Amino acid sequence: MLNYDELAGICELFGALTREELAEARSELAFRQGREPGDETAVETAISEYALVEFDGLFVAGPAAFPTLPEGASDLPHILDVPEREISRKKLGEAVLAKLREEADRELVREVSYDLEAWAPVDASEVRAEQERL
Repeated sequence: MLNYDELAGICELFGALTREELAEARSELAFRQGREPGDETAVETAISEYALVEFDGLFVAGPAAFPTLPEGASDLPHILDVPEREISRKKLGEAVLAKLREEADRELVREVSYDLEAWAPVDASEVRAEQERL
């Protein structure tokens, strides 16, 4: 099973992937490595940990990720018919800020908010302050 940073690395390789494209990439890598691709649990957990961000039906490497290419991933652009995509980092940052405002885990908000400011041109200090007041 791929870890969060590897999932983020695959998404970053293309700029962004749909859920179906990410599933196909995971399946292709698993086949090449002689293992099972695993279920969607890793993807869902990566989203909840902000290693992946879902935006407009696409997954991108998130602010809490250290994108890493798993073994064999460099071949994926030659195997999959997926266009390279680029999404505004500012729009992504604003979407993550909105999600952080809803986040119940105060420690996660604090940690991700600092990562977010390095990842996107947004100011997360208000989100941190909101969480501290709770």
